[in-house]
Amino acid sequence: MEGMIKVSYTVMCKNDVYIELELKQLLENEKVLKAIKGEFAKGLRNIDVQSKENTEILIKSHKTVYEFTASKNDFADLLELAEEDARKHKRLKKECDGVELVDIVTVD
Repeated sequence: MEGMIKVSYTVMCKNDVYIELELKQLLENEKVLKAIKGEFAKGLRNIDVQSKENTEILIKSHKTVYEFTASKNDFADLLELAEEDARKHKRLKKECDGVELVDIVTVD
């Protein structure tokens, strides 16, 4: 196969966070409710905070997406190549020891 592919990846760390919760759960927390009322209904009394739909909320670590290009012939080794690229650019630090492939795009 001839041609190139553009690979996007992020660095995975031990202290990464990924939490899914529903808006209902968030609004049941007293500290969150107090902060919302203090910010948007300051000085008002007898205020209820409600949601119309039960929307999911994600709390996750912000990730920087890095990119590199490789030959289509190297498709089977993309994970290893991404790890090499991360080591080469000193993106793997103390608590960060792996990479996660985000996207693979063919470039003509």
